[in-house]
Amino acid sequence: MKNNQDLWVNYFPQFIKNNDKGIQLLMDSSTLVTFSAGQQLFYPGSQCENYLLVLTGAVKVQIMSDNGREVLLYHVRSGDSCVLTTSCLLSGDCYPAEGISEGEVQAFAISSHAFYRCMEQSAFFREFVFKNFSSRLAKLISRMETVVFDTIDQRICKVLLETGEKVIAKTHHELAYELGTAREVVSRHLKNFENYVEVTH
Repeated sequence: MKNNQDLWVNYFPQFIKNNDKGIQLLMDSSTLVTFSAGQQLFYPGSQCENYLLVLTGAVKVQIMSDNGREVLLYHVRSGDSCVLTTSCLLSGDCYPAEGISEGEVQAFAISSHAFYRCMEQSAFFREFVFKNFSSRLAKLISRMETVVFDTIDQRICKVLLETGEKVIAKTHHELAYELGTAREVVSRHLKNFENYVEVTH
């Protein structure tokens, strides 16, 4: 763990500050792993073997619809853990979705054995796991509520406004992927926005 001390300090300082013996064993047994861009970290039906704490980069977690369209569930970014990974470790179930690295991803990999051991031994670690799990699950539910209850116009506007940029460098396909809809739908509604602006001006 000595070689990774700075990484723990920078990305997960609460672990360093904790004096729990179980946490020290957890950090000592962790492995620093790097995934190249576009690498599949897990897929539907695969077993969960490691608990990952992401340091840099992002992992997109998605499902595939029956017609072959990819639907984004959420991203796992720096300082995060994956809600599906936690769920699979706690339940013993296989992954129901796939995780793909976006750009190079660096993370601490904690074996399932070390995860279970620390869950038993450390109150701090149990709180960390369940707080992260609850937070990520709440965000996932919020996203699903948006998909179900908001109109496509509202969802497109939210995504565009959230960027905070005057010029948005995203393709119609990328917007459709984030929204969980078809590219043609996004293109049609963006055209309607354009026509509305032209009429009002």
